[in-house]
Amino acid sequence: MMGKETSGKAGKKKGKAPGEIWVVIEHEGAGAARVSWELMGVARSLAADLGSRPAAVLMGDGGNGEAVAAEAFAHGAEVVYLADHPALSPFITEPHCRALAALVREHSPEAILLGATTRGRDLASAVATELETGLTADCTALEIDPETKLLRQTRPAFGGNIMATIISPAHRPQMATVRPGVFPLPELDSEATGVTIIFEPELAAEQPVRQLQFLPTIEEEVSFQGADVIISGGRGLRKSQNFAMLDELALELGGVVGASRAAVDAGWVSARRQVGQTGQTVRPVLYIAVGISGAIQHLAGMQHSDMIVAINNDPTAPIFDIADLGIVGDLFEVVPALIEEIRKCKDEEKRTGSAESKTAG
Repeated sequence: MMGKETSGKAGKKKGKAPGEIWVVIEHEGAGAARVSWELMGVARSLAADLGSRPAAVLMGDGGNGEAVAAEAFAHGAEVVYLADHPALSPFITEPHCRALAALVREHSPEAILLGATTRGRDLASAVATELETGLTADCTALEIDPETKLLRQTRPAFGGNIMATIISPAHRPQMATVRPGVFPLPELDSEATGVTIIFEPELAAEQPVRQLQFLPTIEEEVSFQGADVIISGGRGLRKSQNFAMLDELALELGGVVGASRAAVDAGWVSARRQVGQTGQTVRPVLYIAVGISGAIQHLAGMQHSDMIVAINNDPTAPIFDIADLGIVGDLFEVVPALIEEIRKCKDEEKRTGSAESKTAG
């Protein structure tokens, strides 16, 4: 059973645990953004190191709040703060900022984590300004300092040339945004339960800003999230037409084609395919870097892949420092040879399977 408590207008603070680690769940309709659940796993780890509790914050207008709360418990939350008000759906920055700030003032969390999405960045900056606290954007690592118990927030700085670790010793809550794909999803426990605290923010029914219509951007659809195989090309491919090789390889491996910033800046591929600090962060089972030297900006977006294969004709390229398998050679020879070998293996499997079927028959 999920316990329920009420706070807000009555000023009650039942179930409060000091120093909680909060994750603001980004949800629309029936589902939540994957990055919210990735952060829920991080919050659980941070809370354990702090001797506190991980909590989820859901803001909306009725509907699927209970269902998303159950998901939050399954992903590691011990407490769910459910803010329910007509002004909170659809998402508009001002009422969400006011509701979250009021919730923070009542329950005093130690830290708040949000996804570095369009919505998350918008809300995080507004809330940090309202609360006059610190905010670190696009973090790639989060940990609790064992001595000071402060949240250590690491992110690329100076154009990605260094990794900076930032702390917020004087103000609370400590706030950070994290891009999708930086952390793995936590193990799901469908039997997990927790306490739901209902929060009733004092918001006007009519807001000065209203959403009249939502029109999604019509662009090339590229989804790296959940992709097991990603093949990315860089400056070494020389021109856009040569990305056709990577398309072939991706087709054989059931993967998705990405690119480095150099390839995007050259106009060879869409910016939606960029992997790296200023692109998307990915962590596939297999990442193949083709003609990519390995600048720190690119490494920041793919270094947590399970298996990294690098193909480059420069043996001193930094990409080889993190590659599990490095191939020094001409990519225009290596990639076609790799495609041919994969097709041979597939043909052999088909022949073997056919022969076994006939024998069994």
